[in-house]
Amino acid sequence: MTKLSARRLVLAAAVLGVCSPAIQAQDKVLNVYSARHYPGDVQLYSAFTQATGIQIKRVDADDAGILQRLKAEGTASPADVILLVDASRLWRAEVDGLFAPVKSKVLDAAIPAQLRGKTSAEGTFWYGFSTRARVIVYNKARVSKENVDTYEELADPKNKGLLCTRSGSHPYNLSLFGAMNEHMGSAATETWLKGLVSNMARNPVGGDTDQIKATASGECGVALTNTYYLARLMRSDKPEDRAVMDKVGVVFPNQSSWGTHVNIAGGAMAKNSKNPAYAQQFLEFLASPQAQEYFANGNNEWPTAKGIKISNPALESMSAGGFKSETIPVSIVGMNQVKVQQMLDRVGYK
Repeated sequence: MTKLSARRLVLAAAVLGVCSPAIQAQDKVLNVYSARHYPGDVQLYSAFTQATGIQIKRVDADDAGILQRLKAEGTASPADVILLVDASRLWRAEVDGLFAPVKSKVLDAAIPAQLRGKTSAEGTFWYGFSTRARVIVYNKARVSKENVDTYEELADPKNKGLLCTRSGSHPYNLSLFGAMNEHMGSAATETWLKGLVSNMARNPVGGDTDQIKATASGECGVALTNTYYLARLMRSDKPEDRAVMDKVGVVFPNQSSWGTHVNIAGGAMAKNSKNPAYAQQFLEFLASPQAQEYFANGNNEWPTAKGIKISNPALESMSAGGFKSETIPVSIVGMNQVKVQQMLDRVGYK
């Protein structure tokens, strides 16, 4: 992050918080359970603390680990804010009663309705603060772009023996498959998943970066990945990473139909928060223009707040300045995850 961006984060936090930055810092604590494991996030937290005097204590784990911990701790949990990186897990936590509703004009004005959780008279249960697209990468020497420009084509026999993915049960894939279920219906989605299994170049293994590299090497012809993994390779100083990107093409699928699937990273107030005012203040800070700019540049994600313009050469180059994304509520995607997992078991998608 640039010094200018860091100063902007401090100013954003100052607007939303107490004017004197370090007063009573030891008495003001916010406990954040975070599945965001990005090194630069500490700058985001530090800016908030510097401007508001609220110290942040973090517990870092993956989404599943955080949810398990919240359930085990119950009413004794010290958690105030929960940060998760997948729509299906946000929905699961909402259903399990782990979040407290937040009533905030700031958040409601900034975050589009389809990128929020359930809303009741008491408020909204969670908000998405950044998005990433689930795109298709292909080996330019083996595959033609026009053969893989929709998700449906990945199951077409013309791509037999070419497809690579991480585990079908990984949250990133569960969210995509849940969206496909919403677009196509259950019967067609299960047939499509069966087609994906038939087209596998190898059994699902590794993470998204592994799929990209396997596609570049020719082990795979086509693969699924989140966009920020591609952006990391594009922005890398390592020659081997640049070489990978020279060999693969990127497709934002379904631009002529419902648009490309997007997943979110989001946040919520913990049900048993002991500091609800601080928790809401922090969530509102995450929707500020300067914090949203950080999401774009710190982890190569698209901000969710309305009217935010970003400057990230990798994202801009990858999407040619913009793309059509699906508009179904991400909460519905989460609701479909159990049904989709049952389909995966039936078709043998590992």
